[in-house]
Amino acid sequence: MPPSCRVLAGLSVCMLAAASAAFAAADSDNDVRLNQIQVIGTHNSYHAGLAPGVAKLLQRVNPKAFEELDYSHGDLTAQFDHGIRQVELDIFADAKGGRFAHPYGATLGAGGLAAFDPQGVMSKPGFKVMHVQDIDYVSNCQPFVGCLREIRAWSRAHPHHVPIFILVETKTQPPIPGVPGMAAPEPFTAEALDALDAEIRSVFPAREMITPDQVRSRYATLPEAVAHDGWPTLKAARGKLIFLLDQTNVTATYVAGHPALAGRVLFTNAEPGHADAAFVEQNDGAPEAVAALVKQGYLVRTRSDSDTKEGRSGSTVQRDAALRSGAQIVSTDYPWYEPARWTGYSVSLPDHAPLRCNPVTAPKGCKAATVRE
Repeated sequence: MPPSCRVLAGLSVCMLAAASAAFAAADSDNDVRLNQIQVIGTHNSYHAGLAPGVAKLLQRVNPKAFEELDYSHGDLTAQFDHGIRQVELDIFADAKGGRFAHPYGATLGAGGLAAFDPQGVMSKPGFKVMHVQDIDYVSNCQPFVGCLREIRAWSRAHPHHVPIFILVETKTQPPIPGVPGMAAPEPFTAEALDALDAEIRSVFPAREMITPDQVRSRYATLPEAVAHDGWPTLKAARGKLIFLLDQTNVTATYVAGHPALAGRVLFTNAEPGHADAAFVEQNDGAPEAVAALVKQGYLVRTRSDSDTKEGRSGSTVQRDAALRSGAQIVSTDYPWYEPARWTGYSVSLPDHAPLRCNPVTAPKGCKAATVRE
């Protein structure tokens, strides 16, 4: 017993002081790891809505498709300002430039192609951000490196922010029959995926990212690492970015020559137990299945709503299950400041905080007041 305790009025006072000190220590960023928090993300964060001409066309020829695409988000900066800590960027490869510079949809409205891309960004080489070429192509940032620069500008202006997760979806939507001149996608070859890593590194230096190599550290595989102490503490992760690769159809190519993601930038959406598995998507997973993965150390992303169904019905069943599951990333089309116009449905953490202690994995004593920002 410390000498200071012996001079206190009684043993109970010493015990209370010791308990208080231990509880305070457990509250700190040093005791909460990256996989022990929960954040809200936006689905298709770049989605600025359908162009008016396309909206009218879809309402007439495919009302269901129109309903599923009838949502939009403000710019990425506004999303971060409102506490969003995961964004999703869908990208199309465009190594030579110009592949998506003349979308069919832009011919359906006022101003035509000149109004669509006045600065000629789409004519330059590099990955482009959109949902469906020629049809659902209006984005709040462009091209991919432009989106990354906007993210970095916000990050640099808020150096102590909760780490931001960037989900990257590699798109290969084939041409839709009946859409005149719809651009064919460029395949995501090994060269294209190397170029993806290179574009990310051209914006973010290594010190501003959390990479597979850092998480794996001394372990042979990522599952071994995340089951122990692989994920950094919240203190070490503040101000940094984590890149996640959405599509499993490119995993084999991305991992080839990079065992356990050695030397790579993005964490793959992997099969639990595989050498590259640290991140797993469970977009429609049952809460029990998600919780089981979370308890094994995996970072899990799930969705609280999809295809505007919950936005139109107002049902909170999937939302509540997603938040309860312990998935560290809960993605929505309707963050609290952009509620569904039909029902007011929205998704947020208590007090609209940018994060909370994970309901499944948070260490004892974790307090939301300690980990917020």
